[in-house]
Amino acid sequence: MTSCTLFEFDSVVASGPGATGHTVPPQVFAWLESQCLADDDGAPSWLKVSQRGKLKAIRFANYVGVVRASCGFQIEILPKIGKKSSADEARARLLEMLQSLAEFRHIKIADAQLATVRMPLLEVFIKQFLGEVSTVVKRGLRSDYIVQEGNLPALRGKLLIGRHLSQNLVRPDRFYSSHDEFCQDRAENRLIHSALRSVLTICKTFENQRLARELCFVFADVPTSKDVKRDINRVQLGRGMGYYAAALEWAKLILAKLSPIVGTGAQQAQSLLFPMEVVFEAYVGKHLARQLQAIFTMDAQSSRHYLVGHREARWFKLKPDLVVRDRHTNRVVLDTKWKLLDATKDNARDKYQLSQGDFYQLYAYGHHYLDANGIIVLIYPKTDAFSLPLPVFNFPKSAGMRLWVLPFCLSTSKLILPDTGQLDIYFGNQAA
Repeated sequence: MTSCTLFEFDSVVASGPGATGHTVPPQVFAWLESQCLADDDGAPSWLKVSQRGKLKAIRFANYVGVVRASCGFQIEILPKIGKKSSADEARARLLEMLQSLAEFRHIKIADAQLATVRMPLLEVFIKQFLGEVSTVVKRGLRSDYIVQEGNLPALRGKLLIGRHLSQNLVRPDRFYSSHDEFCQDRAENRLIHSALRSVLTICKTFENQRLARELCFVFADVPTSKDVKRDINRVQLGRGMGYYAAALEWAKLILAKLSPIVGTGAQQAQSLLFPMEVVFEAYVGKHLARQLQAIFTMDAQSSRHYLVGHREARWFKLKPDLVVRDRHTNRVVLDTKWKLLDATKDNARDKYQLSQGDFYQLYAYGHHYLDANGIIVLIYPKTDAFSLPLPVFNFPKSAGMRLWVLPFCLSTSKLILPDTGQLDIYFGNQAA
């Protein structure tokens, strides 16, 4: 076994006697445990040591993506909302949601392809990169004039007097000179070539390996990057080089060890993990803007207000995920939460699985952004257990403020509105 697929908040144990459920080889479990036990500043937030029966286990938190251990073993983590469906469907949904992130806007997968994504996420990302590099190759590698220096048998370009005299006092047949050479050795090509060499060591599907080798052959005359950071700073996508953009975005990600989050310590590994709260927020913001009525605008991550003032300073920014505005007036404040609610648990003890802290947070938003008079909204993913809006919540001391808890349908990419019509003026009645 060289890989396994899990969902958010699943846990794994080391394979062996008595091990059940999700298992990984002992050396992989030891590597995961070493990550958990790193110093406080270095321990990843996406891994926790836990217990499964009598066995020690590693539990994965609310991050999704790919973890690649130092030995090459790959762990794919998919959104928890896909547990009742297939891994293929969960993977396809995640890829669609990732396109809402600014740094992954270059993911290009058509709706028809999303339904048939069966390869692991890491291979999907590699395939995307190789496809973009193929586009670059088809349109032609760009060359540039590169300054070359050397002690040559014939004078080319400008003679560098100082270097020439120091090296050629007894070599009249040599000329230390500087000249411009038109070649493909430029930062953009070096970065892509380096990324191609990197994916060759981690891709496992035959098709990706074959294409990576073919593309490496095309870049054979281009050296790999000796200083990735410096080459990234040298990238210049000038006129006529727009077709390089997507390939370079992937190359930068790959050369950064594929990760916003990497392993710690000496055994760093290539990983690509995303906090689902951020992914869900970006996805809702992108699609809710399309559902918004034309006369309104929407601000994301507004930070106009603070909770308290102290000695002429303002402390604790209040940053709701989304604010609907009418010219200069705030109308609706919305916040997204990547949690699974259960509408059947409507008793005083379970409270639909809602968090009291979330209500306090929205209460503060409503007072500062709406002057305690308007609509605030909590948005959660739609599930079988939470498919319709909950009855409205009122605040006894703020009669003009109402809070709605609404499901967002990931299949239709639309917010499901209450039947009362109170939100139709802002979003229209486009419920899934």
